[in-house]
Amino acid sequence: MQVKDLMNPSVVTVEPTASAALAARLISRHNVGSLPVCAEGGRLRGMVTDRDIVLRCIATEDDPAQTPVRDIMTRGCATVSPDADCREATRLMSLHQVRRLPVVENGRLVGMISLADVARSGRFDMEAAQALCEISENIVIR
Repeated sequence: MQVKDLMNPSVVTVEPTASAALAARLISRHNVGSLPVCAEGGRLRGMVTDRDIVLRCIATEDDPAQTPVRDIMTRGCATVSPDADCREATRLMSLHQVRRLPVVENGRLVGMISLADVARSGRFDMEAAQALCEISENIVIR
């Protein structure tokens, strides 16, 4: 089974110039833990998480309304191709200790795949369980 068979093609994104406050509202409104940061044409520039907002903005006493997402986002995030096997997606999640991956084709965001998407399919129980174990142990501080 390929990533495109399980990914969510409807992804809420945020622009690099948007404020951390807007990113936080989008995360809350859509009940997600992270947002892809995309420039014009859907080009993926990074990811911003609820944790990024707290640790890189709030904890440093920066004003979320005045802090652009580009200043707090994670650059160089792991991605996966829509044509990749789902096992490759779980391997990447394990390696990078993330629960969701942007799905990118020709530099453009086309969807997101999460560990939950893989687990719900019922076809990759062992891979999903292994990925969850590896994601949860030895958390790397970035």
